[in-house]
Amino acid sequence: MAHPKRKSSTTRRDKRRTHYKAVKPTLIICSNCGAPVLYHRVCSECGYYKGKLTIEKEVAS
Repeated sequence: MAHPKRKSSTTRRDKRRTHYKAVKPTLIICSNCGAPVLYHRVCSECGYYKGKLTIEKEVAS
């Protein structure tokens, strides 16, 4: 395996590592309660997924 003759500077190393783009997650609106939810996830507010109750949530009284 080849070895470098000289040490790569931190600037050169960091420039090589910058070829990505941060993407914020896509949110949808829950069809049951209207809260923002990530795709393919159970709603953390009401416990519904695709219109069906998947997690029983206790109501604070």
